[in-house]
Amino acid sequence: MTVQHWTFIIVGLSFALYLYIAYRSRASTTSEFYVSGSTVHPVHNGMATAADWMSAASFISMAGLISFMGRDGGVYLMGWTGGYVLLALLLAPYLRKFGKFTVPNFVGDRYYSQFARVVAVLCAIMISFTYVAGQMRGVGIVFSRFLEVDINTGVLIGTFIVFCYAVFGGMRGITYTQVAQYCVLIFAYLVPAIFIAILMTGKVIPQIGFGSTLSDGSGLHLLDKLDGLSTELGFAAYSSGVRPVIDVAAITLALMVGTAGLPHVIVRFYTVPSVKAARSSAFWAILFIAILYSTAPAVAAFARTNLLSTVNNATYTEVPEWFSNWEKTGLISFSDKNGDGRIQYYNDRNLDPAFQAKVTAAGWMGNELTIDRDIMVLANPEIARLPNWVIGLVAAGALAAALSTAAGLLLVISSAFAHDFVKCWVNPRITEKGELICARLAAGAAVVVAAYFGINPPGFVAQVVAFAFGLAAASFFPAIIMGVFQKRMNREGAISGMVVGIVFTATYIIWFKFIHPEQSNAEHWWFGISPEGIGSLGMVMNVFVAQLVSRFTPPPPADVQEIVAHIRFPRELRVK
Repeated sequence: MTVQHWTFIIVGLSFALYLYIAYRSRASTTSEFYVSGSTVHPVHNGMATAADWMSAASFISMAGLISFMGRDGGVYLMGWTGGYVLLALLLAPYLRKFGKFTVPNFVGDRYYSQFARVVAVLCAIMISFTYVAGQMRGVGIVFSRFLEVDINTGVLIGTFIVFCYAVFGGMRGITYTQVAQYCVLIFAYLVPAIFIAILMTGKVIPQIGFGSTLSDGSGLHLLDKLDGLSTELGFAAYSSGVRPVIDVAAITLALMVGTAGLPHVIVRFYTVPSVKAARSSAFWAILFIAILYSTAPAVAAFARTNLLSTVNNATYTEVPEWFSNWEKTGLISFSDKNGDGRIQYYNDRNLDPAFQAKVTAAGWMGNELTIDRDIMVLANPEIARLPNWVIGLVAAGALAAALSTAAGLLLVISSAFAHDFVKCWVNPRITEKGELICARLAAGAAVVVAAYFGINPPGFVAQVVAFAFGLAAASFFPAIIMGVFQKRMNREGAISGMVVGIVFTATYIIWFKFIHPEQSNAEHWWFGISPEGIGSLGMVMNVFVAQLVSRFTPPPPADVQEIVAHIRFPRELRVK
């Protein structure tokens, strides 16, 4: 059977499974809609959290970025992995003990202010919409190749699927759907990685193959071969880094603390029955996440090696079938600048005289190949000529990763609007049925907006997601961490910090990515920090402003300080 036939079968069966689970697990109360009634087993919640966390950015884009950026791409791996550890140790148990459904609810009650709640709602919506744009973009990429439709149509198909199980199933439906999606996505990620590891290095475990010698008889280690291929074509050595150290540190920090402030991840710790279960759930989630994240560097190196080995200087009329398949999507393109009928893929911005002399002698007139980084994981099985069913399986896994996170984000948007805005501020007397209808309408509207951002994304999937993490780092993380560990932090300080942090970070990103993208380089960045890492500086500004304002305004009421002591310590050890 063809790749398309296998894709239809595997993706169709997985979608049918998701919809069936969502139907059987549909929510009938607001508690089930928001937090699945707090009855989810820690292992199941760990799998659901991993699926919620490992979005299209993790499955599709992270290895793609690493394959092009080399060591510099490791910032995404370190930041996202370290961030979840930070969340599990510093925040999850305390927020679960606080017992509120949403982050805005925590902010509103901890800072005894409806205005603080509204600010938190706006931050949650901004962060979630930025994040969901990357997920819908990932859905469109998968459908554009494997179902042979354009990206916009692919986004609309994914939107319909998410609408069905997010709007009707709520958190209860999403949770058990995400358990199934984790099983699909991790199987889909590991199978081709194992196949390619065996083909290239003779090792079954990809992580071991990543550091092994190639089985082609050359005696070279994989990374040595990749370094040689990269430098030969004018790129930096794959294992070297060219990004400024301060930017690497800033991006890593923004991703770490942004993780701990992501509302759709935090809410997962409310779906288990107790604080002890929340800690256990965090352990299982880290374990399930580590399986994919430890495999990603190997997948990136395999993909990059195969790409450089099979495409450069190949005759266009004799390129492998995978190249032609992806060229139809517009995500890879060839422009024959010197008219020799061959594909010259190299770094034409390398100004080294020796390299320029080599290029001139070869008759090359500029790089002729444009590749969307987000296709690397999806195209990897085709480049390695794996069986068609493996290629279809990867498509199903990518869709599972994108849709699981999109559903979680849409639920955050709907709950922030229905529970924190409507019920807690606009109409406190609204009935449970009315609130549930409001939440579903908000989720439906959010799906439509998400589809628009998926069709008109502001960057690569992982890049867009990095912006969301920066916004979360600059707004939510300081407010939550100071709310848990600092009794003296008051509403004036928290509100001022959140507003300053998110306004500064959003303005910086918009300025360099939309208003003046031609200036988006280290020469114009503040302190050499890129838009992907500016959330770190926004976080520092948030903390500074919050501390300053809180020192010149009245302290929180005694009962609020008592709440802080209650969530931090067991009652018998609480310090007055």
